[in-house]
Amino acid sequence: MLRSLLVVGLCCLNFFSNAQSTSTNTVTSPQEFLGYRIGERYTPHHRVLAYAEQVARQVPGRVRVIPYGTTYEGRPLAIVVVASEANMNRLEEIRTDNLKRIGMAEGNPASATQTPIAWLSYNVHGNEAVSSETFMEVLYGLVDPQKGSDQPAVMQKILNATVVILDPDLNPDGHDRYVNWYNQMQGRVADPTPFAREHNEPWPGGRYTHYYFDPNRDWAWQTQEVTQQRMAMYHRWMPHVHGDFHEMGVESPYYFAPSAKPYHEDITPFQRDFQNVIGQYCSRYFDRNGWLYYTRERFDLFYPSYGDTWPTYNGAIAMTYEQGGNTRAGLAITKADGDTLTLRQRIDHHTAASIATLESVADRGSDIVKAFGEFYDKARTSPIGAYKSYVIKANGDAGRMNALRQLLDKNQIRYGYGRAAATASTGKSRGNTNTGGLSGFNYFTQKTESGVTVAPEDLVISAYQPKSTLLKILFEPKSALEDSVTYDITAWSLPYAFGLTTYGLTTRLEPASTVAPASVPVSTSQTAGATPYAYLVRWQSMPSAQLLAGLLKQKLKVRAAEKPFELGGQSYPAGTLLITRAGNERLGARFDQIVQAEAQKANVTLTPVQTGFVTKGSDFGSDFVMALKAPRVGVIVGEGMSPTASGEVWHYFDQELQYPSTLITGNDLASIDLSKLDVLVMPTGYTYGRILNDKTLSALKTWIQAGGKLIALERAADALAGKDGFELKEKPDKEKDAKKDDKDKKSATDSVKAYADRERDAVSDETPGSIYRITLDTTHPLAFGLGNNYYAIVQDAHNFDLLKDGWNVGYLKADNYVAGFAGSNAKEKLKNTLSMGVQSLGRGSVVYLADNPLFRGFWYNGKLLFANAVFMVGN
Repeated sequence: MLRSLLVVGLCCLNFFSNAQSTSTNTVTSPQEFLGYRIGERYTPHHRVLAYAEQVARQVPGRVRVIPYGTTYEGRPLAIVVVASEANMNRLEEIRTDNLKRIGMAEGNPASATQTPIAWLSYNVHGNEAVSSETFMEVLYGLVDPQKGSDQPAVMQKILNATVVILDPDLNPDGHDRYVNWYNQMQGRVADPTPFAREHNEPWPGGRYTHYYFDPNRDWAWQTQEVTQQRMAMYHRWMPHVHGDFHEMGVESPYYFAPSAKPYHEDITPFQRDFQNVIGQYCSRYFDRNGWLYYTRERFDLFYPSYGDTWPTYNGAIAMTYEQGGNTRAGLAITKADGDTLTLRQRIDHHTAASIATLESVADRGSDIVKAFGEFYDKARTSPIGAYKSYVIKANGDAGRMNALRQLLDKNQIRYGYGRAAATASTGKSRGNTNTGGLSGFNYFTQKTESGVTVAPEDLVISAYQPKSTLLKILFEPKSALEDSVTYDITAWSLPYAFGLTTYGLTTRLEPASTVAPASVPVSTSQTAGATPYAYLVRWQSMPSAQLLAGLLKQKLKVRAAEKPFELGGQSYPAGTLLITRAGNERLGARFDQIVQAEAQKANVTLTPVQTGFVTKGSDFGSDFVMALKAPRVGVIVGEGMSPTASGEVWHYFDQELQYPSTLITGNDLASIDLSKLDVLVMPTGYTYGRILNDKTLSALKTWIQAGGKLIALERAADALAGKDGFELKEKPDKEKDAKKDDKDKKSATDSVKAYADRERDAVSDETPGSIYRITLDTTHPLAFGLGNNYYAIVQDAHNFDLLKDGWNVGYLKADNYVAGFAGSNAKEKLKNTLSMGVQSLGRGSVVYLADNPLFRGFWYNGKLLFANAVFMVGN
């Protein structure tokens, strides 16, 4: 899909490059085009884009609209390029020269000089809809400085000195969800009363994509189609500057750079200094108008998947802009101080920040371009960080390796296979070899080990490449924090996310080949041409779960081994799928066709066998082989549920497994016929205390006892803790008891705290996304395929006691912390704490998941865990 979209983009570039460069003197204003003044109402996405297309038709020598894809709901995505006629005439040269200079395109630059490229992104959060209105204002001001701006000289300077890329709407589906709703609520005159209905957007809100993902946290992971398509286009330009425009709470004044701490340690001095430059330019505009603003607070530069950090880690000057308003502001709202904040004011602020940023680029363009080139020169010749190469062991798990490669490809991080040995005298590669051990840091043992070997199918990533800084940051075992008060998660290391044995090497190692070695056929006991007794599939990563989902949808009977076994000289782990002809006789020859077609679709290797008689373990007809059924799945969503958590589950079933699930509004839970479901998933939410009243809990328990399976995640598990019939309990608060005992020993002033330190003191109870190693009972179906190296993103200091009458499948020992920030009190709470457990209740079961295994769709290892909860547990 992305390849075809890039072809579309290229065709558009070629089409516009052949267009007439002469410009008319007439440019339609937004008001003339829309029929109302900007700020009088919200504009749907198609009208915003139509205005850009109208302007491009009027001044083709200065404006080009370049489509780059469509959203899930079919809305077009496009960037709008604005430049002087001179720069527009050589636009393709400017673009490709930039890529050639940084080593991301072949060949030498055609020109010795380079024009800076500035990219401004609007409306990544759909209900922060002021941004798309701002886009039209900025576009008009740039292309018609005399009529569209009060600073025509500044606008002309920007056009002459820069190439400006404007993305009018990064999240059209969310944007239109909000705009369509608000325009229905709007009367003849906006009602600024804060509790008016137009200030209370219904669930899930327009902030998110179609599947309720937050696209501003998806830049590195690229789980959503809008992000994937935008990043493909971004890589075609690699801008020198990126501005990301947002809104925040109504009461807040405007925020612009410099960013708050922590800054990631690998942000360069020039990037840090230019944060101040941007702030100085913006402050001049805001001071001139008497507008309030603030800097250096709240919005840090750390988590790598934001619209400011990801471009920064790719060499750009990047920053976040935040305007007070958000979904609640509407067209006008009365603030706590009695003033009324209007949409027109919000547009003015964003427009001023946009132009101030572009002016800073126009004035300092040569410095920016020079620093950008130096960033990539260093990346290719002297990469940062202790590790100069990485070895990722395949270990026979093609699913995990393919998923990691796809993520690397999306980020254009280069890799290869096997080890290219070096001669002692020159250090140059001299061929492919797997002999000779290396020394490397083992992510899972947290130790440096000798004797590391590289097999031909292992992944080798050299840090000597253009994307080495991003590589280092995504793979760093521990991220250095200069400040504990952060805005997002503080650990994300990919080896832990994917569960792949990884070594970080302090020496340079180049791969032997960029082409993956051919798969080695699996040795089986099948006689050529014979009809298999069964097909075996190792349960080890998401493709296994996708195959199972596909087979169950086709109504095939599938079994799974509860214990490891051996057959035909091969060892098979617990969880291995047994797709037997027995039980599927009705399908006749179609049985083999269906199995093979589904395996090919999921990219899974089948091992055909001629017998169910194993050499070690349980035979295929044993009671220790589970019969899996196709569960009817329900998912709680709606008011009071976390939209992102609900969306992660919905996306998992709908897109990743392509398995049916029924979305159920939480408020309807008490009235639905639970007997129509086999599995009910409860994502984290905030109103379970109300939803799970005595009547609903009683109905749930009756359903579970009759064979139902309840999967409770995060706060949903909290809501069940301590409830009658549910085994989950919170641990006794020893810290609270200790404080009570010590109370008399302290003086009256021992508990005095500084008011200014209140935010920093509060984080001692928090763990905003740290990594913990989970101690697993690998014999339980909930842990099948996870091995002994399962790591979780922990976002809440849950305090669950081990189950007294249930299965403590995953828990945290006292020393299981790995990386990321966790406050001192939070760390103490998380010692000897249940992470995942299963309770039997009658013929059914309850699965407790204290941490979200589907977090943001990028924690790959958690996807198999969740499949275990849905398909394996309780059979």
